[in-house]
Amino acid sequence: MNIEAARKFLSENQIKYVLAQFVDIHGTAKTKSVPVKHFETILGNGAGFAGFAVWGLGIAPHGPDFMAVGDLSTLSLVPWQPGYARIVCDGHVHGKPWPNDTRVALKKQIARLSERGLTFYTGLEPEFSLLRRGTDGVISPCDLSDALPKPCYDYKGLSRSRAFLEKLVDSMIASGIDVYQIDHEDANGQFEVNYTFTDCLTSCDQFTFFKMAAAEIAHEMGLICSFMPKPFANRPGNGMHMHMSIGDGERNLFAEASDPRGLQLSSMAYHFLGGVLAHASALTAICAPTVNSYKRLVVGRSLTGATWAPAYISYGDNNRSSMVRIPGGRLELRLPDGACNAYLATAAVIAAGLDGIDRSLDPGEPKNANLYEWSSEDLKREGVNILPQNLHEALLAFEADEILLSALGPVSGEFLTLKHMEWVEYMRHVSDWELSTYLEFF
Repeated sequence: MNIEAARKFLSENQIKYVLAQFVDIHGTAKTKSVPVKHFETILGNGAGFAGFAVWGLGIAPHGPDFMAVGDLSTLSLVPWQPGYARIVCDGHVHGKPWPNDTRVALKKQIARLSERGLTFYTGLEPEFSLLRRGTDGVISPCDLSDALPKPCYDYKGLSRSRAFLEKLVDSMIASGIDVYQIDHEDANGQFEVNYTFTDCLTSCDQFTFFKMAAAEIAHEMGLICSFMPKPFANRPGNGMHMHMSIGDGERNLFAEASDPRGLQLSSMAYHFLGGVLAHASALTAICAPTVNSYKRLVVGRSLTGATWAPAYISYGDNNRSSMVRIPGGRLELRLPDGACNAYLATAAVIAAGLDGIDRSLDPGEPKNANLYEWSSEDLKREGVNILPQNLHEALLAFEADEILLSALGPVSGEFLTLKHMEWVEYMRHVSDWELSTYLEFF
């Protein structure tokens, strides 16, 4: 879209305000509302923000302004807010891209691929919980009749939340995002909306927009749309599975019909996979970035029979108990959850995968068994390691991973500082479980 097309778009859609939007280090949308008369200032110097007021930008109170400069190709409607449009922005400081902006960090990794004539494609699958808060403050699924012990794909559960789902999907489609299916997932009140894969930068922009839409539409209906990784201890959590492939503009370079392992993967795909597995423990910190994330990445069962989340550093043919599933001709990374910053997670995955390609790393043979049923002896015998089981373990692995630290640049330090603080706060918190267990025990 050029500037003349943008002016026509804004006029024809009677846009009054344009949201200049970027994300903080947590992947949460931040905006300024700009009257359409001043829209073009976003494309020039950008919309100004006090950087210290936003998590992870690495700007002190006495530092320069953070300028959000619009990417004209991202201009779209905000259908649930008539009269509004959105433009995704890159952070600039003193006229240069700011490395602590996670979209800028991703574009750095994209540039490494572009130098090789390659494009990284992703299809992101956001799972979310549609909830309501009772008068007693208790959180429950939005539809109290959604109570089946194994509710995945249930028609009634899907139908009774259709007012929200239809408005959400209609908004996505109206903004130009190609939604192709919606389903009820394996936890009560849990859903997934799938939209077509595309280049990884656009995927991340769309994921951010999806979260913006879902949260606000739910709020308007008196509901809560949560991407919290594990809102209920005994039910599956909210993942953000990442389907991945690399193309050269003409073909999928991850696909190879003559793969001797029968997974339809090329040598490039296996080397990329080898890098992802080699850096898995460090990637966990980025892809599962909260204390709550590790309630999802557990070894064990849920009431529905499985957690559907990985606990093991492994891959397998259509194996949903592995960290990486192979649907055929592409990779599905099942590690990320709904709390991750999609830009940062994608950047880290590219860096890990390129390390695998550059070193021709071999991922080993696929594990096609149900790993949830394997004993510790089975895992040891097969050489399958367990992912970090808490945020602290994952952060230590990330700190020790020089490849990822170097690739992500200054944002790594900001991320580690904030997440170590989160871990300390969690460890100092006295929970209801501790009170009920220990108060009168001794």
